[in-house]
Amino acid sequence: MNNQLKDTFFQLLRIGLWGEGTLFLDQPLTIDNWNEIHHYAIDHTIEGLIYDSFPFLEENQLPPQSLRLKWAVRIDRVERNNLQMNEVIAKQFDSFNALGLRPILQKGQGVANCYRTPLHRISGDVDWYFEADGYSVARNQLKTEGIAFQDTAGFSLDYDWQGVHIEHHKKLFDIRSPLKYNYLRKISRKYSDSYEKLLIHNVPIRLLAPEMQLLQVNSHILKHLLGFGIGLRQFCDSARLYYTLSNTIDPIALKQIYKKAGILRWIHLLHKILVDYIGLPKSYVPFPYPEDLDVSWMINEVWHAGSFGYNDERFKGGKTISTISVQPKASKRLFLNFLRYFKYAPQEALFYYWVQAYSKFIGKDMD
Repeated sequence: MNNQLKDTFFQLLRIGLWGEGTLFLDQPLTIDNWNEIHHYAIDHTIEGLIYDSFPFLEENQLPPQSLRLKWAVRIDRVERNNLQMNEVIAKQFDSFNALGLRPILQKGQGVANCYRTPLHRISGDVDWYFEADGYSVARNQLKTEGIAFQDTAGFSLDYDWQGVHIEHHKKLFDIRSPLKYNYLRKISRKYSDSYEKLLIHNVPIRLLAPEMQLLQVNSHILKHLLGFGIGLRQFCDSARLYYTLSNTIDPIALKQIYKKAGILRWIHLLHKILVDYIGLPKSYVPFPYPEDLDVSWMINEVWHAGSFGYNDERFKGGKTISTISVQPKASKRLFLNFLRYFKYAPQEALFYYWVQAYSKFIGKDMD
């Protein structure tokens, strides 16, 4: 995609995400332009947001009717999937509570609630974290019920339940440095009485406290950047969280949390991208970032990698080493990302690859 069309793409993203603005074009978009925009929207899992920009466009700026119909069918499928996901969340939350567990919904539908149109946010799965020893209890319950699951790298497991992909996580945050574990446990306890509640089908679902939600979502972005990349949707998640939670977070405390977690310098990069590219009003950034930051290299990596780096055209046709990853040229990509992010989050860059390998080959539950 050329730079002019890319600028149009980000205009559409911001209009759809914030529900305001005007699309400025030097020349009308062709069907080929729109097909390319559609392709990238799918790759970054933000086709719902681009679709939400259409009511704000002039008639002559809209995509051809045939593509609009195709787009509408896809969004209808997204809405249906989200409705089904909400039903599953409510049922599972009740069943986990019946077992005496204390589940917490991570990311996903909890973040979707911060969007203008929650049903248009594309979510791939439902993520649960369990307090105390809840992870092992829930895992044993899956075995008792005969539900097929697999233990995965990153101290997690996953399975399909009633047509929805589910993940359970041992770790609350995607901070990989073991030197930070004691601190993460400390702040988790500190905010344990400040959980948010989200009503889904009249079931009050527990969410993390606002500061903890932001740490969880933003550290998840960094984890995937250290891996094979992540799409623009996760940056939209972060922006909408800041926008929605701005009146409930303690900016001084949040900055200290990022600093003690070892990711503050990277958070500054993230914040500048949220303002410059995603359209978050600067007044909603909880604390200042250095104005001279260069984030062009990082947004370029995000743009090319897309969601989890599966369709990065720069590496297509490269050799795949299945023991490392299904993505081609995995070793080279991981090394390059280590070099890129070491300056901004050194402990995460150092320990991410070690912890991934440990959790994949040694630290998995094997029974």
